[in-house]
Amino acid sequence: MLSKSKWSSLVAALLLAGCQSSLPVAPESPRGPVVDQLHGQAVADPYRYLEDPQQPQTQAWVEAQRLYGETLLAAIPNRDVIENRISELWNYEKVGAPWFKGEREFFFRNDGLQSQSVLYVIDQPGAEARVLLDPNTLSDAGTVSLSGISVSPDGSVLGYGVSQSGSDWQQWHFVRVEDGKALGEPLEWIKFSTPQWDKAGEGVWYARYDAPKGEGKLEEVNRFQKLYYHKIGDAQSEDTLVFERPDQPEWGFAPTLSDDGKTLLISVWQGTDRRNRVYMMDLASGKVSPLVADLVAEVSYLGNDDSRYYFKTDLDAPNGRIVAIDLADPSPANWQTLVAESASPIDSAKVVNDHFVVVRLKDVLADVTVYGLDGKQRHHLALPGAGRVVGLSGRRTDESLYFSFNSTIHPAGVYRYDFDGDAVKAHRLPEVAFNPEEYVSEQVFYKSKDGTQVPMLITYKKGLKKDGENPTLLYAYGGFNISVTPRFSPATIAWLDMGGVYAVPNLRGGGEYGLHWHQGGMRENKQNVFDDYFAAAEYLIEEGYTRSERLGAYGRSNGGLLMGAALTQRPDLFAAVLPAVGVLDMLRYHKFTIGWAWIPEYGSADNAEDFAFLKAYSPYHNVAERAYPATMVMTADHDDRVVPAHSYKFTAAVQAAQQGEAPIFARIEHNAGHGAGKPTAMRIAEERDIYAFLWHSFGLTIPDNL
Repeated sequence: MLSKSKWSSLVAALLLAGCQSSLPVAPESPRGPVVDQLHGQAVADPYRYLEDPQQPQTQAWVEAQRLYGETLLAAIPNRDVIENRISELWNYEKVGAPWFKGEREFFFRNDGLQSQSVLYVIDQPGAEARVLLDPNTLSDAGTVSLSGISVSPDGSVLGYGVSQSGSDWQQWHFVRVEDGKALGEPLEWIKFSTPQWDKAGEGVWYARYDAPKGEGKLEEVNRFQKLYYHKIGDAQSEDTLVFERPDQPEWGFAPTLSDDGKTLLISVWQGTDRRNRVYMMDLASGKVSPLVADLVAEVSYLGNDDSRYYFKTDLDAPNGRIVAIDLADPSPANWQTLVAESASPIDSAKVVNDHFVVVRLKDVLADVTVYGLDGKQRHHLALPGAGRVVGLSGRRTDESLYFSFNSTIHPAGVYRYDFDGDAVKAHRLPEVAFNPEEYVSEQVFYKSKDGTQVPMLITYKKGLKKDGENPTLLYAYGGFNISVTPRFSPATIAWLDMGGVYAVPNLRGGGEYGLHWHQGGMRENKQNVFDDYFAAAEYLIEEGYTRSERLGAYGRSNGGLLMGAALTQRPDLFAAVLPAVGVLDMLRYHKFTIGWAWIPEYGSADNAEDFAFLKAYSPYHNVAERAYPATMVMTADHDDRVVPAHSYKFTAAVQAAQQGEAPIFARIEHNAGHGAGKPTAMRIAEERDIYAFLWHSFGLTIPDNL
């Protein structure tokens, strides 16, 4: 754990600088009298009042905590040196994979430090690219961001969603691509939905919730999503209700138009359950009928030829397969396997050039194979290296596939495959202010508490000595079937340049090894995720990468829950812990916004059996008086996915329980949300504070230059 002298010297410096009024001591958090009776147990919730952001007491608490955190961070010497190096590394052109509608080509580009990436269009082959939509002009502070794009089939109309301050709420606008003219008023109160165009490009299907009724729009529960059709140019009040299930308040709807334009497929999701139902609407008659009526598996539409429909599914195939379903007899017993399940789970799939392009994860790393629509393998792509493939782009009639590839030490480049063999060609590669050859990213396997083999990527600068002295950041997630594949960040390179080690274990709960890997870390098995993480920390120590006094723990959202468990279960392992936008009150998380949707993953305290295991690890309810390592709880005041009350209550509880000298404080961003859409300057400042906090917590001095 951090030595007493390091933080004591910082507080002393603050006092000498005249910062007595800037709260060098943590603000007090009054305890309230709330005690719930849950399944025969009394459960205290002394900071319940912090759940209401409208209350003056909560607002005063937030401002005091914000000032306290900002004061501590600002006093760390040479914090600006880190920011300067991250900014230098961040300042390079970033271009996304292109996609095509009609004759037009669309792509995103960021010239380096722009707050938000800009959408460009090439109107016809050989023409110059022009700016179609610049989100940086939507607000002075750069806090209005694009949340989605949907272009009409002929490329003539652009639909785009915008989000204010990182909120999940979206407002969708429609403009003419030719001249940017607005086509009608925007659509409101959309969440978790991207409009789907009809074949003629005259309108879109989209899903929305009713407008919130109370003042607490960020906290109000979202249920009863409805599917509408909107004709471009009409008022939203004139939209046609297409599908709803008032008897199923938790159902959500994702529309997709069939390749022939005759059928609207409605994927019915229920919370974050990986499984979904599929309904089909005959657009000629308007009749809706179920194709997959029960919640038994993931079933994702890929394309169709007449009545022969192609889906990716994990029914009877935990690692995924591709099947053909004949509408004449669609029962699962008659599904025809085209691309069989393998030992490596399918991460993504798309039909391009009348081929299945299948991305699998082979020990977390991308592996891409091309199959004919008959399921026969055509090509195995030779990728640029060991890394991550995302953004498959192409239509059934296109001759080329585009995608992005990156690794931890190689920034994302755009590549092209022309379906004529295994050759993958560079389409657009970035130029960066560092040499990837100076770094190492190695994959290791270690044993968890129960003997399970867990992979971990460890990245560092060449010449590292395994003497136990290296500052190390252990980042992880472990949940919701999300695979944590190699991702490039300029900030990570800055950390490596400082002499740090960056380690990312692939914990159970993710999707890296298919359905069973996910199930091994959800609900009553959640403790496996924490044990996998602790074993990763112990491996790094045993192998000489670092020691506890120089080991930092960091995770976001569900990973923030992991950090809360790390702090309350194994504070001895870490010198610093960073729970970011975390789910930290496991007994009440489902009572806010979309929290109820996570019940399939976590369970619910309303159920007696679930309550037992949730209370056993819920970070907020397992805070006890003891010495904790330095802790920076990170949240944002406009987070309407994991509401900031989680972080507020947890911060107050740990501050009150701290018996050690290390500080416990909150870093509370203003006009920001769960993370999506943050302007570049805000992201760089966040990374700066993370690294400065870690470096100081390790008892190290940030150098004058990097």
